[in-house]
Amino acid sequence: MTDAALATPAPTLPLRQRLVRGLLYGRKDRSAKARARIGFIMLIFAAVYAVIAARLVTYAVVGDSHGMRRGVAQDATATARPDIVDRNGEILATDVKAPSLYGEPRRIIDTDEAIELLTATLPDLETGEVRQRLSARKGFVWLKREITPQQQQDIHRLGIPGIGFLRENKRVYPSGPEVAHLIGLVNIDNQGIAGIEKWLDNNGLADLHRAGFASDRQQQPVELSVDLRVEHALRDELLRAREKFHAKAASGLVSNVHTGEIVAMVSLPDFDPNNPKEAHDPDRINRLTTGVYEMGSTFKAFTLAMALDSGKANLNSMYDDRGPLHYGKFTIHDDEPKGRFINMKEVFTFSSNIGAARIALGQGVEAHKAFLAKMGQLQRLRTELPESAAPLVPHRWGELNTVTIAFGHGVAVAPLQAVMGIDALVNGGYLIPPTFLKRTEAEAMAVAKRVIKPDTSDKMRFLLRLNAEIGTARKADVPGYYVGGKTGTAEKVINGRYAKKRVLTAFTAIFPADAPKYQLLVMLDEPQSLPETHGFITSGWNAVPTGGKVIARIAPLLGIEPRFDLPPAERLILAASKESR
Repeated sequence: MTDAALATPAPTLPLRQRLVRGLLYGRKDRSAKARARIGFIMLIFAAVYAVIAARLVTYAVVGDSHGMRRGVAQDATATARPDIVDRNGEILATDVKAPSLYGEPRRIIDTDEAIELLTATLPDLETGEVRQRLSARKGFVWLKREITPQQQQDIHRLGIPGIGFLRENKRVYPSGPEVAHLIGLVNIDNQGIAGIEKWLDNNGLADLHRAGFASDRQQQPVELSVDLRVEHALRDELLRAREKFHAKAASGLVSNVHTGEIVAMVSLPDFDPNNPKEAHDPDRINRLTTGVYEMGSTFKAFTLAMALDSGKANLNSMYDDRGPLHYGKFTIHDDEPKGRFINMKEVFTFSSNIGAARIALGQGVEAHKAFLAKMGQLQRLRTELPESAAPLVPHRWGELNTVTIAFGHGVAVAPLQAVMGIDALVNGGYLIPPTFLKRTEAEAMAVAKRVIKPDTSDKMRFLLRLNAEIGTARKADVPGYYVGGKTGTAEKVINGRYAKKRVLTAFTAIFPADAPKYQLLVMLDEPQSLPETHGFITSGWNAVPTGGKVIARIAPLLGIEPRFDLPPAERLILAASKESR
């Protein structure tokens, strides 16, 4: 070999290879070399065990099989929801833990045996459906959601491989049907599908679920405006009235006239949200928000308020009631014709259709439309409840429409929006959007809109109280609570024609009338006559006495102290109003 060849440098090895060779072969001290080799092997074993330990910790904390189940089930496991409570903190809806049964088809040894054992323990399982699911060879399938602890124990004792349980959040409603239409309900995955439950999901809860941040109970309760005690009393009296008068349905509302809070809401027949199948019955709709109705003579309150607020009429303005009002081929009658001129106070207390029609015609069609629109009666009312209905309004609104709408026929509204309008007539003139959440008066005034003058509001309170003293609302004049009110009886449209014997009766009441705090609405659908009603089916014989019974029960619950020997409305409301101005 030449010197040149000997002088050629050896190729340079990579750093990692040189390091390994140095540890294994590069030391002359055999003892040091052995220690290095042992240390290297120990390092490798330590790394392997570290990986194994990390995986074990992951399994212990997260659980790979559970994560797989959640992934395969596409997050079907029900997540938590906040409690819903009434204004006094009473729980209306809450979550409890309930076991659900699942299967892992790939781990099941004998499918036929598993199906036989499961269907014997749970007779309501459908054999064909269970067989289809367990034969799918998926990693995870639900078999039955929300089983009882006893059923869980019985199935556990069977010891079937590939069959297990997951604890889910199940929604329960301690008050049953008491507040069903307000609360709504959830589906099997604890997702809101109606009422406040659906509102919760639409306002961020569903997003929290999808992000995985709503898997526990660490959420603030939702406080509603409803008072469960008042709700119970209202529902109880409506149940009795529906049974007594053999009515098709009954409904009612209690609202705070200064905040717009709905303190109670009942629509019968209702349902138990703990039994969701009942909610699918089309007869169990919420008639107060999703139904629209011709409200009858309760609408006369808007007609008279319009005239008073315009300044074109006053309480002593006179209207011709000497005979029927003929308009084209239509003839308008009064139930109790007076055969003379009557003033505005008599139009209200006698509930004169002719007088209301003449008042509206005196204002004009456009003024009539504008006033009802200002009072929120011609547009869909939006609240926290997702369920709502748009009013039915004439496409072409002429004088004949104004004539009939003046006394509550020809336009159909949701009862809740009629309540909103009456609140504005008596609370000083402020239209306040109703709410099912707790709200202070200051918060209400921030969203309120003045729609009539304070003086007009005083006169409307006077008329409502006068009607309870001498008019159609006398049967609701509960001693001590100075009630005011207006009756309404609307013939229902059946096959395109008004049916005289099938009516919707309504009664709207305020109390106390000199300084109103609350409004009550009572409605009965197709009440029947009784011997004690002398064959009559109008509001004064059914809805009004029902309203009186409700007020007698709920006024003390609402903190209204009874006052006796009060002067009549002419002195306590009207005279006081004039003096204050």
